[in-house]
Amino acid sequence: MMDEAGTPPDGKRQLWLYATGEHSCSYLDDRLARTVFADPEYPMNNRVYGALLRQGMRRSGGFVYQPGCAGCSACKSLRIPVERFRPNRSQRRCWKQNADVKVVQRPAAYSEDQFRLYKHYLRSRHPGSGMDSPEPEKYMEFLTASWSNTLFCEFRLGRDLLGVAVTDVVPDGLSAVYTFFNPALTGRSLGTLGILWQIEEARRLELPYVYLGYWIAEADTMRYKARFRPAEIYTGGRWRILQSGGEQD
Repeated sequence: MMDEAGTPPDGKRQLWLYATGEHSCSYLDDRLARTVFADPEYPMNNRVYGALLRQGMRRSGGFVYQPGCAGCSACKSLRIPVERFRPNRSQRRCWKQNADVKVVQRPAAYSEDQFRLYKHYLRSRHPGSGMDSPEPEKYMEFLTASWSNTLFCEFRLGRDLLGVAVTDVVPDGLSAVYTFFNPALTGRSLGTLGILWQIEEARRLELPYVYLGYWIAEADTMRYKARFRPAEIYTGGRWRILQSGGEQD
């Protein structure tokens, strides 16, 4: 595995990739999936992970992965070029409507308040899926990694915790790991707010990109990411601008 300069990300040791066997796709019911993982024994760090993000990979806990499905390329890594982003009318309305919300950035440490909200969110959004009865240890394993620069960004209204955007800070941007929120507050569009805040925070930090993970045009639960424009997708070994009719240089 090489970085954009054509050398291993740490300049010393080649990074090997390993593929799982085929399994049911989590997003497209008629598909089989295969996942490609970076060698878990590789000495991962935040700089190396940033290089892998630029090549379309992503982390889940401490595992860095990308889809490697035979005959399917529906999953595309998507990022927002911060300086070029222009919110649409709905996004501007969301931002204005949540002007009373305060964001508090906290280190990646366990919080009972956050975990309680996480359980409430999963029970509402993923009932009966096996995800809706999490344990604290699994929760932290999913969202954090020992080598990552991760923040738990709380969205609060007074003392009330409305949502949490788990965010990695990488050399060229912010990476949205996972966002969970009070599912009863549908009028606030807290998922949209989380992305808008990450874009504005990247702008404040003078970081060029916000990485939103995998976008799947055919999956209802993943299609929303393309509403943030302009967006770039990683395809054919390079980042390309995503247009309404497909991608182009």
